[in-house]
Amino acid sequence: MSNYLAIATVTAVLQRIVQNSLQFDVQGARVTTLKPINLSSGPSELGVNIFLYQVLSNPALNNIDATPMRSRANPNKRQTALDLYYMLSFYGNDVELEPQRILGSVLRTLNDQSIITAEMIQQTLANSNFPFLSDSNLGDQVQQINISLNDLSLDDLSKVWSTFFQTPYVLSVVYKVLIVLIDGQEPSQRALPVRRAGFGGVASFPYQPVVEQVVSQLGYLDPILTHSTLQIRGRNFKCDAIKVRIGEVEITPTEVNDKQILLPLQIIPPESLRCGVQSLQVIHYISININSTAENLAVQPPNYHNIESNVFPFVLHPTISPDIIVADIEENSDGSYSAKVIVQVNLTVGIRQRVILALNEMTSENPASYLFEAAKRQSDGNIITIPIDRIKAGEYLLRLIVDGAESQLNIDTREDSPTFNYYISPKLIIY
Repeated sequence: MSNYLAIATVTAVLQRIVQNSLQFDVQGARVTTLKPINLSSGPSELGVNIFLYQVLSNPALNNIDATPMRSRANPNKRQTALDLYYMLSFYGNDVELEPQRILGSVLRTLNDQSIITAEMIQQTLANSNFPFLSDSNLGDQVQQINISLNDLSLDDLSKVWSTFFQTPYVLSVVYKVLIVLIDGQEPSQRALPVRRAGFGGVASFPYQPVVEQVVSQLGYLDPILTHSTLQIRGRNFKCDAIKVRIGEVEITPTEVNDKQILLPLQIIPPESLRCGVQSLQVIHYISININSTAENLAVQPPNYHNIESNVFPFVLHPTISPDIIVADIEENSDGSYSAKVIVQVNLTVGIRQRVILALNEMTSENPASYLFEAAKRQSDGNIITIPIDRIKAGEYLLRLIVDGAESQLNIDTREDSPTFNYYISPKLIIY
């Protein structure tokens, strides 16, 4: 990025571009970079003074060199991200309005050249007035450097000037330059890549099952429904006694190899499943009975100890029953309608789960869409009542969203149908 000369280089660039423009606007005016206390405000002094009075860390890039960023090789050295604040003070004959003329020239120049480019930096470094900046590499900085006017109230401006002991106030403005990145000298370190993830570094069971992905067997992007077959991917699945735990239910899978398990959800009782996010674990049952001879097993059952995988979530989507009830329909004074929509789903919905009804009008001419939240429920169940209000008459496609798990719409697959390949149900009619 840039070395320790970056801040001084920015100041030099500001001085050069302002001087190049000001010398044509106000004859004899010059640009200085002194402390205000070292300047005379007499009539013989003519020009603008650029004084760096404050340096702050940039809040957006303050942690750019934090460990997580360096671990991804960006950046490879520690960096400091800075915002520079400059006080520009204008001197001259007030009778001839010289300070104000210089102010106008500077404002125009810094507005036209509000970005410090690599070309501007190289031209400054080539200037014979700045031989001490020849080693600067600010031009290599990728991050854009911006110059902008910093609006300060009179009170704030007075506080800044109060830091200059016994220095009379002159016409001034404040500019900020951001962002300047300064590289450290010491390179950061990068550890060897992790070859294999583990559970806390020490595992009691080296062949503990690990679940890495749970998807529908039909495809990665296909929703998981109650009739779907789960494809559980991971490692160390093969075992003589294995079960899959979903929620509070444990099921024996139909097909198991070391890296994949197939589990049809149809073998699980529907009342044991809920809409929304489900937790899944793979469990190995291993006998720890030392004297597990045939004679002992005939007398007493073996003692088992379960080895559990990590808990992995998947989203189970509800399916809406086609029997949708619209009750208590009332027409409002503006021609819209209010009603209660009663929907039955194939899964249990918890009392604390959030349920949203999504309606989309079945028309191509300015279709309306609505979202309504279900009424408060007194118990778990699969029948949901949703009050709707201020909805215009029409036919609507209906979806139920339970804690983010959205019911699916049906598509017309009849090739001779006028609605072929369109969503057609479930739907409700308001009139």
